[in-house]
Amino acid sequence: MAIPEDLIDKIFSLSLTDKAELVDQLLCSIDNIGKDVEAKWTIEVESRLNAYIAGKLETVLLEDVIAKYKR
Repeated sequence: MAIPEDLIDKIFSLSLTDKAELVDQLLCSIDNIGKDVEAKWTIEVESRLNAYIAGKLETVLLEDVIAKYKR
């Protein structure tokens, strides 16, 4: 199936955050991954949140991470 060019253009015009959300939704829509991955991410997110609240983890701006890997 070919993806319409106008859809691709719309996707490429999204912000980095919106692109990441789109990728997450697409991956979750795949039956083999869905619930298992979601459960693992829930555990990971809770772990990171608890570490942040405890002062053991700092936040990093998404733009800084992207810039680091574009170098």
